[in-house]
Amino acid sequence: MDRAIDRLRQYWILARFDKPIGILILLWPALWALWVASDGKPDVLVLTVICLGVVLMRAAGCVINDYADRDFDPHVQRTQHRPIAAGKVKPKEALLVFVALCLCAFGLVLLLNSYTILLSFVAAFLAASYPFMKRYTQLPQAYLGIAFGWAVPMAFSAQLNSIPPVAWVMYLAVVLWALVYDTMYAMVDKEDDLKIGVKSTAILFGAYDREIMGGLQLVILGLLMTVGQMIDANWPYYGGLLLAAGLSVYQQKLIFHREKTLCFKAFLNNNWFGLVVFLGLLVDYWLR
Repeated sequence: MDRAIDRLRQYWILARFDKPIGILILLWPALWALWVASDGKPDVLVLTVICLGVVLMRAAGCVINDYADRDFDPHVQRTQHRPIAAGKVKPKEALLVFVALCLCAFGLVLLLNSYTILLSFVAAFLAASYPFMKRYTQLPQAYLGIAFGWAVPMAFSAQLNSIPPVAWVMYLAVVLWALVYDTMYAMVDKEDDLKIGVKSTAILFGAYDREIMGGLQLVILGLLMTVGQMIDANWPYYGGLLLAAGLSVYQQKLIFHREKTLCFKAFLNNNWFGLVVFLGLLVDYWLR
């Protein structure tokens, strides 16, 4: 019994259920999409499936990421104590956990329409392939955005059985948002990544990292304003964007000196960015 409890505990840590920030950052765009697609009244089944699917696929992504990085993580200070890197979970075990999580997520998707089921195969491919991108491209954070943002078209398809133009504008905003916050995250590991030969946008952007991210943050806010225009949003939504703009400025302040702890704090702050945009949508549709 003790061994079984220990295995479950290690799997829990492997899937990062003990660190919900990743779930929240992935969940907010899915909720943005659902609220827009449903005019503020999402179907209960769709809402439940999308939320649980986000939790399961984020967990699956963490597991396959640690499997892919099993030779790198022991050499990175922040990741050397993860279950696979520390030898507490075998790579084959991790693959079984990954498959189990994906099957659970797929079982949920089967409750939705056929269009969304087809899109789920794209989601599974993106989640499984992302961890290997840092070996081949300087833009793995952009690929992460493509994977994380896929919850947006899936939410629209689940609710509407179609993907309108506003969904793709929102999707692009989410892709760029993930690129920004994951670059902040990568700034924490930049020195270790340079030593072991792992690629990242934090390395690619070099001395211009803050300026590039600042420019991207302006584009993101511009795309979200375009979403507002496309859905005839009112003042609560734009109020949420104003708060999001303030948080973006605060994040720039945090990363100004590129201190690791403050860069990680800037990454974590993106949870509030996602929240205020959602609250703006929530109040907007509630008042209609």
